[in-house]
Amino acid sequence: MIVHDIENLRDTERHVVTEKWKSTRLIVRSDGMGYSVHHTIVPEGSEVHCHYKDHLETNYCIKGAGEVFHVESETVHPIEVGSVYALDKNDEHILRATKGDLHLICVFNPPLSGDETHNEEGGYDAS
Repeated sequence: MIVHDIENLRDTERHVVTEKWKSTRLIVRSDGMGYSVHHTIVPEGSEVHCHYKDHLETNYCIKGAGEVFHVESETVHPIEVGSVYALDKNDEHILRATKGDLHLICVFNPPLSGDETHNEEGGYDAS
């Protein structure tokens, strides 16, 4: 059994802070689960360009509100508490926090090691 406390992880390499988001990686590759789970916060007014070419991702909103812009189709999808969106085709997208800080529970496959930040393309390098 794996048990982590989010507060204890905030003082480790599993807590990554950038200008546009911060993420506490709750489950990572070394936990051996085959996926990673993160609590990510995007501050109100922030916009994050993402394109995970080597990872699939699912996001579940637990606080705040925003929108996700799907680059290929040029469609905007509102995100609020209870919304889930999955990037099942390595979808390039722009995430915006519009009403309060946007809190997401994110699942990545393959899993991240825990200390990554976005590369120039808005994704993570293949592991």
